[in-house]
Amino acid sequence: MVKLSESQIENKAKIRKEILARLRSQVNTERIVKSDKIKRRLFKEKCFKNAESVMFYVSKSYEVDTSSMIEEALKKGKRVIVPVTNPKEKKLIPSEIKCPSKDLAKGLFGIREPKKECIKAVDIKDIDMVIVPGIAFDDKGNRIGHGQGYFDRFLKYLPKKTPTIGLAFKLQLVRRIKALPWDIPVTKLITA
Repeated sequence: MVKLSESQIENKAKIRKEILARLRSQVNTERIVKSDKIKRRLFKEKCFKNAESVMFYVSKSYEVDTSSMIEEALKKGKRVIVPVTNPKEKKLIPSEIKCPSKDLAKGLFGIREPKKECIKAVDIKDIDMVIVPGIAFDDKGNRIGHGQGYFDRFLKYLPKKTPTIGLAFKLQLVRRIKALPWDIPVTKLITA
């Protein structure tokens, strides 16, 4: 196991705290407008157009809003997958959804995820693209998440050819994030 120095832990915690404060102070109408711009950019991406199945994170109130992306992807006939948190094994289970309003309920960490009776596990090899959450990103695709490591553990097993895209507001961009051995950067970042 890699031992982290106090400065590494403190630096990530400091960035996370600062960016979360920025996110939470952003006006909701601004968040909605920027989220829509990001959605349009994502939907124009060739890898998105070609993807039959897309795994989205289900956004919190201060994050880039993925709810309209999920709805539109379903209307376009894409297979939509979202994560289910398995706290015992500290991992994410990808689960297909058909109707977010019926399939999702508040789960661990206050994030909406499929209800127990709606979980339909998907093999990781059957996911064509993953939309990855993050609190902060740098221009190399390094990210700082919420600090639990669920997405990094999930991405470790994702086939290397599968594109991963981070969605962020420009206020979430930082000059540099010092990547740790288990950190997995996104292959592309879309911002507004």
